Amino acid sequence: MAHTRGKSYHPQTQGKIERWHRSLKNRILLENHYFPGELEDRIRQFVDYYNHQRYHESLNNLTPADVFYNRGQSILGGREKIKQRTSALRRQIFYADKSINPIPMS
Repeated sequence: MAHTRGKSYHPQTQGKIERWHRSLKNRILLENHYFPGELEDRIRQFVDYYNHQRYHESLNNLTPADVFYNRGQSILGGREKIKQRTSALRRQIFYADKSINPIPMS
């Protein structure tokens, strides 16, 4: 991965990190922090949440940790299997119900 630099003091070229800062500030500013240690703890908790628990739409609804540790394809494969099983089950239920309660033609 190549390191790129954007224009200084120009948020449009720093989009992802600016969005991350906005998310952090929106979470952190909701509470009062009376000690520096409290604030550091909340920032640490937010970073952990953001990287390990929060699904990112731009990453196919994976967490950044999943992508970083190359778990993304196996997770997406598992989701696809679940989706196929669910679709087959819904189809089975639909046709079973249709054979029991046929729709009258009028």
